[in-house]
Amino acid sequence: MNIVFLIITGFIIGTVVITLGGGGAAFYLGILTTVFGLGPASAAATSLVTSFPSLLIGSYSYFRLHKIKLKIAWRMIIFAVPAVVVGSLLSPHIPVKIYQYIIGGILAVLGIQTLLSKQDGHKKPNKWLAPIYGVISGLMVGIGGLSGGGPVVAGLLVMGTDMVTAAATSSLVLVVMTATGLVFHLSAGNVDWSVGLGLMFGAIMGSFLAPVLLGKLDPQKFTKYVKPILGVLLVVMGTFTAFK
Repeated sequence: MNIVFLIITGFIIGTVVITLGGGGAAFYLGILTTVFGLGPASAAATSLVTSFPSLLIGSYSYFRLHKIKLKIAWRMIIFAVPAVVVGSLLSPHIPVKIYQYIIGGILAVLGIQTLLSKQDGHKKPNKWLAPIYGVISGLMVGIGGLSGGGPVVAGLLVMGTDMVTAAATSSLVLVVMTATGLVFHLSAGNVDWSVGLGLMFGAIMGSFLAPVLLGKLDPQKFTKYVKPILGVLLVVMGTFTAFK
């Protein structure tokens, strides 16, 4: 396995997904299964292991920059963690095709919501939306080894935050959820360390760069241009997941 290729791939994914507020597990899953030929169980476990250190570093950097909405983050976490546990326990009993339809549908709906939502910096976020998106994200982590970043970021954008705040706040939520998911996925011993370590090292480097880049951007302009892209990506990923 070409270690340089793994590091470069991890760096690119780590930088992009932390900038957009996702843990990157969905991107890692795609690469691990299509490029490196890992099976679903191994890819899910390896993707969580790969994304966790970079998430931790990115979250700490955002915290130092005072970009995280702590109240909203912890409200999501309180509901997301039990959902991770439930999803992990249910995952062995859910048919793959049904899982694909459920996750694909959720991603597509979230993408449409993101495209239609309007940013309003003066509007107070609806506190009741945070638990809903927290549960959805937790189930995605527990069942499929996904990061759950899509629902968290989409939820925060629908609640009226700008993209920088959404990316920062989601990083803290994903740290806690990913750590919970790792407990279950690591116990099965499915991690492919020969691939995961190289990707992890590259992603860690990217996690240092992303918060610095966001700190230099105008939140309003960044949200204006990135939110439509994120919405379209969620719809495309949802459609692909449901019908692959």
